[in-house]
Amino acid sequence: MQHSEFKIGEIFWSGETKWRCTDVGTRTIAAIRIDSVQVGSNAPELRKTLGGPEAEAEGWFNGPPYVVAESVFDENDIEGCSLVQEG
Repeated sequence: MQHSEFKIGEIFWSGETKWRCTDVGTRTIAAIRIDSVQVGSNAPELRKTLGGPEAEAEGWFNGPPYVVAESVFDENDIEGCSLVQEG
């Protein structure tokens, strides 16, 4: 993808991972992963993974600020992104 193709709130793919753009910087993109959420705990038996629809229904992707961590994509990462899932 080109930097200009990213829009806040829009979905894109990086490999098999689905992301939602949360910010467009001068040379970087910030995004949250929306295909799954790792719910952590100090107790291993309480750790779980939520699928995208389940996490969305529980409000994990509401923001900003977001409960899930935002990731930053630089110029090199952006080149590997796509508006459609590959494969």
